Amino acid sequence: MSLDPSPTPPSAVSANPVHRPEVAQDPDERFDLVTAWGAPLGRTKRRADVHRDGDWHRSIHVWIYGVADGEPFLLFQRRGFDKDTWPGVLDATAAGHLSAGEQVPDAFREIEEELGIAPAPDRLRWIGTRVCANEHGAATLDRELQEVFLLQEDAPLTAYRPNPAEVDALVRLPLAGTLEFLGGYGDRVAGESLCVQSGTVSPVTITVDDFVPTIIDRYYYRIAIAIAALLRGDRHIAV
Repeated sequence: MSLDPSPTPPSAVSANPVHRPEVAQDPDERFDLVTAWGAPLGRTKRRADVHRDGDWHRSIHVWIYGVADGEPFLLFQRRGFDKDTWPGVLDATAAGHLSAGEQVPDAFREIEEELGIAPAPDRLRWIGTRVCANEHGAATLDRELQEVFLLQEDAPLTAYRPNPAEVDALVRLPLAGTLEFLGGYGDRVAGESLCVQSGTVSPVTITVDDFVPTIIDRYYYRIAIAIAALLRGDRHIAV
């Protein structure tokens, strides 16, 4: 499977408000099945069965970063506690699956559904495809091809309107401190958190146990490195 990294025309996203689901996920939602290399298999399957059986499928990850008072930061989402995979831990700022018949630009709807913002698609920079196999408990084997995008948003946490059905909190961490922490040069990093239920922002301290495990590929560290390179003005960025 190949993805054209060139910007998607703004017309690819409707100007109408996107429906925000009232539940964390629909177990009956159907996904297109693919090979580990992204080739379509011509079959669909229920979400619950895909995650049970370990079928390869496709998703997007959108990472929001920004600069506030001259200091770069990286924004994480604390997944809602009703999610079927990795509830209550930190992951990509916005993420979602491609439903059956969808292409990657269609899945950009997840940004508005989860975060309450609707950036123009041409502002998202594609930096690669992550091949991810994740086991969560005895009943879940999640195998995804994740199309990874970066998006700069310098706005404060209070500018977001996260969906409480999917997001428990948004956590903003300083990029420099996050690089040191994820690089293994510290055991924690301090930042701030927007509680979705109360709408309040408060200090937070993050440790490695707060994240989805990514020991093998050091995914979060590589994302932070890519963002640092982008902010330096490097031309070649990948994950």
